[in-house]
Amino acid sequence: MVEPAIIAEDMGKIYTTITVINRADQILAAAAVISPDQIRSLTLENVLVDTGATTLCLVPEVISRLGLQLLKEVDVATAKGIGKVRIFRDATLIIAGREGTFECWELPGGQNNLLGVIPLEALGLEPELRGQKLRVLPTESNETYLTILSNKIAL
Repeated sequence: MVEPAIIAEDMGKIYTTITVINRADQILAAAAVISPDQIRSLTLENVLVDTGATTLCLVPEVISRLGLQLLKEVDVATAKGIGKVRIFRDATLIIAGREGTFECWELPGGQNNLLGVIPLEALGLEPELRGQKLRVLPTESNETYLTILSNKIAL
């Protein structure tokens, strides 16, 4: 018997919990300019894993509470057409014990925070649609997800 094709709608959505930290605050604390308890961070639950989104996308309230610094404003393609989006710098993201620093796009109010493909790939996280969870890819031995495609590196 052939198993019927699974439609994306049937598989549901993947939501995850992330911690977002203001990287500039971390740098200031490391230089003893501010105390460690002044580092702004938020743990966000039910963040939608969206492989149609490029990067980390947060609502204005979250960006404001974190005090992220505006980098630039650009035109982007959205489901509703071309629009403007503000991009903020230095959001440290922690998911499943993996950590990285990324740009963050501001979403219009009333939308869900989104986790896009760039942070997912950089942190070695892969959506597992059937299980509706993120799979943490290995970083050790021959199984590592990390690759360098240059033939200039001596092993």
